[in-house]
Amino acid sequence: MDGAEHHVGKLIRHWRARRQLSQLDLAGEAGVSSRHVSFIETGRTQPSREMVLQLARALDVPLRDRNDLLTAAGFAPIYRMTDLDAPALTLARRALDFILKGQEPYPALVLDRHWNVLKVNDGSACVQAFFLDAKKVAELGPPNAMRLMFHPAGFRPYIVNWEPTAASLVQWLHRDVASGFGGAETRQLLNELLTYPDVPRHWRTLDLDASTAPFLPIEFSKDGLSLRYFTTLTTLGTPHDITLQELRVESFFPADEATEAASRRLALEGARAAGAT
Repeated sequence: MDGAEHHVGKLIRHWRARRQLSQLDLAGEAGVSSRHVSFIETGRTQPSREMVLQLARALDVPLRDRNDLLTAAGFAPIYRMTDLDAPALTLARRALDFILKGQEPYPALVLDRHWNVLKVNDGSACVQAFFLDAKKVAELGPPNAMRLMFHPAGFRPYIVNWEPTAASLVQWLHRDVASGFGGAETRQLLNELLTYPDVPRHWRTLDLDASTAPFLPIEFSKDGLSLRYFTTLTTLGTPHDITLQELRVESFFPADEATEAASRRLALEGARAAGAT
């Protein structure tokens, strides 16, 4: 028995525990015997490449981590991680641009698995230009949607219902970490946000009963302008590339007619300002 066999078994056991499945549960999902699962986890049996992938699918392991399982079992990774700007993802970029453009004049953002902002539409740029100081935001580093919502130099001073909104967002991050989707960088981001002023202590733990409904209105207010949006998160269907699996599009929709009208005014003012320059 070599180190790779034992290591992949530990990783399988780790993912099984993360999914809160027994060996019998996993065996049923994967179509194998619980004895075989036990032998793999303890290193008594070396799984084939197909068996590693079969267990990974049953455990809903993200593509990035499926590569780790394959490597640990002594096989080559099979899932690519393509740069979003690469020619191979031209059609995917077109689809993202189509979504962003179709969301106008309301905000929309393309995010990676750590909530880093990769692309925004004009509606999002207009809202940020009105509420945020570009110089202060630049000091926060590469744009991150969660940091922009939580940091005092971001949207936080202008969010009327900041506590329920932030509580919901924190639970999204907790779930990303617990599911394995977010990884160490997301854990680091979560820890950072929890150190910000006036963050309640009970936000430090995952609350499985907390609502994560995408229709919690976020209320922004500054200089007489009030905006109320609810958001949705969209992912690409059946991706076979790590980059594509980890993309999310957050779209903001007006929660009332006043916000709809104000969003159109902001867009018009933004277009005029762009034309003047």
